[in-house]
Amino acid sequence: MYLSRNLEQWHAFVEMLRTAFEQGKEQEILTLLLTPDERDSVGLRLQIIAQLLDKNIPQREIQQNLNTSAATITRGSNMIKTMPPEFMAWVKTQLDEQAEKD
Repeated sequence: MYLSRNLEQWHAFVEMLRTAFEQGKEQEILTLLLTPDERDSVGLRLQIIAQLLDKNIPQREIQQNLNTSAATITRGSNMIKTMPPEFMAWVKTQLDEQAEKD
């Protein structure tokens, strides 16, 4: 699992997010903390993860579908490999449920 260089700052960030989400202020906190480009990058990462977890789509095709670089796809793929399989199964379930709603 990825560990921040400064765990204290990372834990403070996670706790702030947790509190904001519990209080229904998720949009406001994410807008405050992330620039529009960073929010776009997070959205792109989520799309990359969803397509990588599909396993039926080659990475080159994902790259073309999302109009991004091979390095960006590789970073997503490498991060998936570092995460516990149970967590990635949970993520896939969440993404599948979200896709059904759309």
